[in-house]
Amino acid sequence: MPLSEQEQRLLDEMERHLMQNDADVVSASGRRALSYRNVIYGAVLVLVGLAAVVAGIAVWNSVLAVGIALGVVGFAAMVGGVILATTPAKGGDAGDEPRTGRPPQAPTQSGNFMDRMNDRWDRRQQGQ
Repeated sequence: MPLSEQEQRLLDEMERHLMQNDADVVSASGRRALSYRNVIYGAVLVLVGLAAVVAGIAVWNSVLAVGIALGVVGFAAMVGGVILATTPAKGGDAGDEPRTGRPPQAPTQSGNFMDRMNDRWDRRQQGQ
């Protein structure tokens, strides 16, 4: 059952409003990708911290102060590793990009993802 003209206008208005609000949310979030280098270093730091905690537990009965110190240092290392691994990459961090010997190419399509999806939807609805 096709929509009436008024329903179609209302739907179009709601879509425009939603797209404006979504674009505001997406641009305000400023989400950046994780750095693979930070993830690797963070994982290694977590493993070193875990080893220090296990070593602290192993020496707990013989030397109490050393066991506590190793446990605290190991826990701090694990927390630092998690923080390092989840820190997003900075915008100018070129070390994480693959080196192909070629300069980076500009995107071939203009507009953002939602604009391209809207254009595809409009073409599909028009039967093109």
